[in-house]
Amino acid sequence: MNENVSVQNPVNLRLPDGSVRTFDGPVTGTTLAADIGPGLLKAALAIKVNGEMWDLTREIEEDADVSIVTKRDTEDALDLLRHDCAHVMAEAVQELFPGTQVTIGPNIQDGFFYDFARDKPFTEDDLAVIEKRMHEIVARNEDITREVWDRDDAIAYFKKIGEHYKAEIISDLPEGEPITVYRQGEWLDLCRGPHLPSTGKLGDAFKLMKVAGAYWRGDSKNAMLTRIYGTCWTDKKELKAYLHRLEEAEKRDHRKLGREMDLFHLQEEAQGSVFWHPQGYTIWLQMEKYIRSRLQGAGYQEIKTPQLLDSKFWEQSGHWSKFRENMFVVPDEIPSTEEDAPIVSSDAKLMALKPMNCPAHVQVFKQGIKSYRDLPVRFAEFGCCHRNEAHGALHGLMRVRQMTQDDAHIFCREDQITSESVAFCDLLASVYRDLGFPEFKVLLATRPETRAGEDETWDKAEAALENALKETGLEYDFAPGEGAFYGPKLEFHLSDAIGRTWQCGTLQLDFVLPERLDASFVGEDGNKHRPVMLHRAILGTLERFIGIMIEHYAGRMPLWLAPTQAVVTPITSDADDYAKEVFASLEAAGLRAKLDLRNEKINYKVREHSHAKVPAILVVGGREAEQKTVSVRRLGSNDQTVSPLVDVVAALKAEAEMPSGKA
Repeated sequence: MNENVSVQNPVNLRLPDGSVRTFDGPVTGTTLAADIGPGLLKAALAIKVNGEMWDLTREIEEDADVSIVTKRDTEDALDLLRHDCAHVMAEAVQELFPGTQVTIGPNIQDGFFYDFARDKPFTEDDLAVIEKRMHEIVARNEDITREVWDRDDAIAYFKKIGEHYKAEIISDLPEGEPITVYRQGEWLDLCRGPHLPSTGKLGDAFKLMKVAGAYWRGDSKNAMLTRIYGTCWTDKKELKAYLHRLEEAEKRDHRKLGREMDLFHLQEEAQGSVFWHPQGYTIWLQMEKYIRSRLQGAGYQEIKTPQLLDSKFWEQSGHWSKFRENMFVVPDEIPSTEEDAPIVSSDAKLMALKPMNCPAHVQVFKQGIKSYRDLPVRFAEFGCCHRNEAHGALHGLMRVRQMTQDDAHIFCREDQITSESVAFCDLLASVYRDLGFPEFKVLLATRPETRAGEDETWDKAEAALENALKETGLEYDFAPGEGAFYGPKLEFHLSDAIGRTWQCGTLQLDFVLPERLDASFVGEDGNKHRPVMLHRAILGTLERFIGIMIEHYAGRMPLWLAPTQAVVTPITSDADDYAKEVFASLEAAGLRAKLDLRNEKINYKVREHSHAKVPAILVVGGREAEQKTVSVRRLGSNDQTVSPLVDVVAALKAEAEMPSGKA
């Protein structure tokens, strides 16, 4: 027997259908795919080994659960394709613009980006030529191979070729971490992988979108780089659908529609705070009125709490250490009248504008003795909050510094968690239906790495919230590590008219803050007990939800929400008196109407009011005046109907009724 011959153990690979394939020794994903069938080999992009994505060419040396990734595995495939698309873009850039350094290029939602260091920044005009070269690289079908390099050799190599950013990245990696380089034809790049087996597998469903500036590692003290954004999909049909969604999103942009409809504006002197105009504030008031009516019907008591609170409440709750940098803090000291005295002394007490309402609601709950019979107590507030968001993160109504939440906190016993959670989920689903969002997704977000409370408390909270969720009958997925620092939460992600998702509603189960802020009730046994605190919101913030509504409806708000529900305008001045009569009838019915008696052509006035998204334009002339009828043109339709005035007013009044939540 030759003692130098090594004996290899067999490798057993379990497939998703439960079947097992056994190989004499280490095996690659390519070999496995070929063993299953030529069709799978052709479609294979990568392999999942015990849940981790690997290159097809990487050897599997031990028994494992595996699955071959193809373009049908949409989420995994998209991550891989977008990752490789970024590399193909980087190769194209360095071929076309020698001397350009590539830095970091991750996947992002719907696409990817890569940051480049170059003396002359890229412009939008460069995108077409880069994209053309990318298609050429795909057509070359360059093999992509993984190599493990010595750390010092890798640093020396990238410094030698002028890739100083890559050398810095390697130097900052933890000692002992493998340094992997991927070779793509003659081009190579530092990367953890995995990658496609060749550039030809990428396909041609990609597009470069825009350029932007970005600081190296996000630090404004570092060099400014040029970031190129792109998108990539599994096929051209998906790419076309995505580009169509972008076109629709641009048409629906709430900032653009806000200007056209004269709803609101923002300005530099009040960063992140909204100036609501009469038209926009009408929408706000209607939304607030609607939510208030739904809360009253669900047993909530509305309260109002201060915006400015002593920092001790935030220290006790834990928000001070968690959110201090995002809070607006002011000293609680009257400025001195003496000329030489400091305006603020070093020992001044600190106050903070509240970034959320939770500690304030606990203070209201603590007033007076609460019995177990009093629970649940449901406090609601349209609470104005402030968060010191970075200037660059602000975005119209969607990301602001001053916001109003449709916030509420439910104080209950542990045996009431399920019933209160189910009631909230039912209320939320009903509200979303009323507002035009019947479809939504639920995520159960579990304990984050940095959190308050003991693991035992978290075990109890997560189990209670999941049990309550099961009771609702709603389907849900998990969001591991995404819970609030004090408790797990449910996130409600609604879908809008063009398929985008928005996280708005939330239900958070909290055993921690009642303990920290010393909230209690007297139990049936006569002893003090801690209530459970359910933090909940349906809209999230009124500003953001109104922005979502504007985009969802493309400005064509439901009649009950429309700032101006109808405009009355005569064809000629001879019909002015009848137009005034029609207008008076609308106002008497409680409708928000306007009268347009301007001496302009009727087509001009119709176009103008249509552009302003007025739902109903009522046109009258001599014939309508004689017959007491009205010609009605509805927004979005070129047709017009002629009906008796009383019928038109009755129909509009019925349509303008605020939703009641009844199915």
